[in-house]
Order: sequence, then structure tokens, then C-alpha cells
Amino acid sequence: MRHVNIPVFIPHLGCPHTCVFCNQKTISGTAAFDPAELDSVIERALRTVSPEDDCEIAFFGGSFTGIDRGVMTDLLDRAERYVSAGRVSRIRCSTRPDYISGEILDILDRYTVGTVELGIQSVSDRVLALSERGHGKEDSRRACELLRERGYTVGGQMMIGLPGSSPEDEIDCARFIADCGCREARVYPTIVFRGTALSEMMRRGEYEPLSVGEAVARTADVLEIFDRAGVRVLRVGLCDSENLHNDEYEAGPNHASIGELSSSRLFLKKIRASLAGVRTEGRTLTVCVPRGAVSKAVGNRGCNRCAINEEYKPRRLLFREDGALSGYEIKTVTD
Repeated sequence: MRHVNIPVFIPHLGCPHTCVFCNQKTISGTAAFDPAELDSVIERALRTVSPEDDCEIAFFGGSFTGIDRGVMTDLLDRAERYVSAGRVSRIRCSTRPDYISGEILDILDRYTVGTVELGIQSVSDRVLALSERGHGKEDSRRACELLRERGYTVGGQMMIGLPGSSPEDEIDCARFIADCGCREARVYPTIVFRGTALSEMMRRGEYEPLSVGEAVARTADVLEIFDRAGVRVLRVGLCDSENLHNDEYEAGPNHASIGELSSSRLFLKKIRASLAGVRTEGRTLTVCVPRGAVSKAVGNRGCNRCAINEEYKPRRLLFREDGALSGYEIKTVTD
């Protein structure tokens, strides 16, 4: 069964903060959200899916639990009708960690909300302050605990390359997300959009965006942590449709395949580790990977294949699927 999110973007609705990197109009392609359009958005999406698909209405783009209570409950009431009719299975939403409380969860408990994604972004209070997030690490910890206690699936969203952030800060954030019981994650390398405070910081020399290569390397490190912890990574980077090619994009690791590049980097790291001390020169080397992962293991334009051939000089290099493997597991065989 294919899982399909029906995204409903509510840019800035309910959020009094303007983080230095944030331009939700650019990211969502929506300048404002009219709650009256909810049904038409859902109906358009449902016309493109199969009856066998597992569909979920997802309120993205803003701080859903921070919007006017009347508007929030109206949106939830209308989304719940699709659940009751059997046309979608559940609802999910994204919000800020500091917009989770017992009172908010009492409201969500009345609906078929299965997953709440938290915009954690970093667990360095210094990085959060530089990004003007308006919340701290402990807000994220408390929100995760409250959600888990109520039985929600928790997702953690984090960013790579925020102002003042180091690779170690990002590894700490990934570990925090895993340790706090999040079962899902999204990883967003920082993009600079025009009209944001981050753009001004860059122009003043106070911020230097990551290159694609730097973002890939740092993202691969956090993917490894999530893989070890069994945290499912839903996405790396913004969708290609999220206006990354319009005039509002200014700088940063803007690559449509940044998720696959990062996965490929991790597969190469795993392959190298498995070949430590193994004699491969002049022999056939077979790299076994999970189903559907051959292209990632081979690498973009065969970059991993080239690196392995150059470093280990096998007579023949093969990549094969192995249904017994999962995540980033690999098995290497030489003969």
C-alpha cells in the first residue's frame, strides 16, 4: 500500500516568530492560506490517488497548534470528516516545540491525529538564538515527552548548516531526536532565500552557506545516526517543487537530489568500513544492499562505483539487492 500525504500549507499562520532562514511564502509557494479552501485542496489531491492508497491529511508550513483555536478546530473538524468517510486514514500536523501543551493535546486527542512533527531544527541553544527560533532545547525535550505520553507518533525536523552550527551540533541534534523517541525525521540543509534575515547576514559576511558537498557530508553523518536508531527519515531537503528555482532562491546547497547524494555518501562509508582488511584486488567484489537501494549504493553518475574501483581495484564489481537487508545495511562478498 502506498502512503500519500495530502499537504495543506499554512505559511506563518499561528507563528509570531520570523526565524532568520524563514520565508514560508517562498517555501510553500503560498502567500496566505484561506481556510475556506481546505476542501478543494483535499478533493484535488484525492482525485490523483488510488482508492488503495493510504492517504493522510498533513497540515504543514506553519505552527499548526499555535493558530487561533477556532480556526484550528474548524480545520480539524473538516479534515476529520474525510477520516470518518474512509477517504483518508488519519491527520498529521507540524508545529513548534513551544506550541505543545496539555491543553493543546486535549484538543488534538478529539481527532484522528496520528503524528505530530516538531520543528526542533537544533538542540544548541546558541544556534537556536542565532537563528531567532524563540525556543530552546528543553522546549523540544518537553514537547517530545508530552506527545509520547499521549501516544502520538513524533517526528523531529532538523536543519544542517544553520548560523553558528557545527557538524558536532548536528550530530547532537540527531541523537537527541532519536533519544527522545521520535520515530520519524526530516533533514533540511539550510537554503538562503531573498528577503530573509539570513540573506542580510550573508551579505554582511556573518553567514556562509554550505556548499552542496559540505551539506551532503554533514547530512550523511546524521542519516547514519537515524539509521542506527531505527528512525525513519521521511525526506532530506525541500521538495524540488518548493520554489527552489525561482528568483527568491539566493544561495545554499540547492540540489534536487541532495537526499540521494547524502544516502550515497553513507553507503560509500559503509562499504569502505566493510572492506577494511579485505583483499579485493583482482577479485570479484559483490556489494549487497537492501531492495531499491542499488542506485544509491552505485552513487550519482556512478561516483561510488568509480571510487571503489579506484581504491580497491577489484577485477569485477557488482551491486545486488538482498531482501534480508534493510536501511543502510550492506554485505560485501569477494571471490
